Amino acid sequence: QVHLVESGGGLVQPGGSLRLSCAASGFTFDRYAIGWFRQAPGKEREAVSCISGSDSAIYYAATLKGRFTISRDNAKNTVALQMNSLKPEDTAVYYCATDLNYYCDPEPQQRYWGQGTQVSVSS
Repeated sequence: QVHLVESGGGLVQPGGSLRLSCAASGFTFDRYAIGWFRQAPGKEREAVSCISGSDSAIYYAATLKGRFTISRDNAKNTVALQMNSLKPEDTAVYYCATDLNYYCDPEPQQRYWGQGTQVSVSS
């Protein structure tokens, strides 16, 4: 069955960097899109980035201002999110997910989610 596990979160000072990883199993990983999402306390979950299975097309939320980079390693069944120049407003639980589609779909019929990893940006 589909299983996603996030790791790499932690506490970092403003301006610092973190690299999150999403390890996947239970499906043909390289065929399907993987997305990163985040949810801060009291706020709705928002999309951060997505990388497709076919041709590895990449999408970012406009508010990221070029600070985040998504990549995938199909040999290791992982997707990474490199986060640089972190700001306090980046504090959230970060989740990875797949809808088992080849391409990134903003409104899929169903998503499979990981458990999330906490990112805290504070001085």
